[in-house]
Amino acid sequence: MRLEFIKNLGGKEILARNILSSDGNILLKKGTKLTLNYIRQLESNGVYLVYIKDDRFSNIDVKENEEIDILKSSTLKEIPFLFQNILSGDKAEVKKSLRNIESIIDYISEEKNINTNLYEVKVYDDYTYIHSLDTGIMATYLGVKMGWNKEKVKELGMCGMLHDIGKTKIPNEIINKKGPLTDEELEVIKKHPVYGSKILKDRGLFSESIILGVLQHHEKISGTGYPLGLRENEICDYAKIISICDVFTAVSANRSYRNRFSPNEAYELILSNSGIMFEPQYVEKFKECFSIYPLGCKIKLSNGLEGYVLEQNENFPDRPIIRITYDKNQKGNVYTCDMNLLDNPNITIVDVFI
Repeated sequence: MRLEFIKNLGGKEILARNILSSDGNILLKKGTKLTLNYIRQLESNGVYLVYIKDDRFSNIDVKENEEIDILKSSTLKEIPFLFQNILSGDKAEVKKSLRNIESIIDYISEEKNINTNLYEVKVYDDYTYIHSLDTGIMATYLGVKMGWNKEKVKELGMCGMLHDIGKTKIPNEIINKKGPLTDEELEVIKKHPVYGSKILKDRGLFSESIILGVLQHHEKISGTGYPLGLRENEICDYAKIISICDVFTAVSANRSYRNRFSPNEAYELILSNSGIMFEPQYVEKFKECFSIYPLGCKIKLSNGLEGYVLEQNENFPDRPIIRITYDKNQKGNVYTCDMNLLDNPNITIVDVFI
């Protein structure tokens, strides 16, 4: 199988994995032959990449994890209720929502293989509650990678899912503005960490660590963040991790005033801000935890060759093994061969076919 972006499909391809909508319903089952109508349906539901069957890459086997797909869908459905219940102050309902959402955190915490890829975290092109879910999932993976105990990982994941709850206190016309914010509007937005931490503190159900993580998730270790301008060790560990996940998931989504970053561009943004915005030790764990280019993803190399990601190199997320299928110098397809980018340091990936 190979991974293909929706806009590159021409119809007649065969799905290799089930496609779920952002609200958890099955849009198309694996084995379905795609038509132009199906492709338009996927696009309208915010799905922008799919696995399709391809005999050339029969040895690329990406296991379909239906359990975590179901957990993602059920969690996404639950997050709006969690926000609403927290805002209303209904403690019994908040506890019920928390129990439901903790299922996905528990699942990730108990997984043996925690390496995942950044495309799998970002499945849909949507923003509101999906951003909260993506941030919480990424933070949970990083907490596990840090070797933290289960309770601490659970708190971190929940902090990630709740980090933007303060935006419920920001006027909708600012949140949904179709264009860049004015300086005055930006100052209003900058209040959301304070609002969020106060909301959680007032409910009396959340630990001080979660509350601090929500309050500080926009702080930068250089001291140029907000709302308090904290630096380095003044910032709590939860906030340092949430800030990495928040920035990655934010720039990876389309907004009305800009297009999304590709995962490799978002990844480079995180790495280039190590020691500036982000704590270096957590950036290193980010590199170890997530691969950029998933198995079956089509890429272009700096020497003009094109192919598909065949295998990952552990701890080198930007240097996978590529199965070459095209050479521009030969003006067409070539006999397939495999290239390990670790053995070819002068060759880089210059494009992902998005």
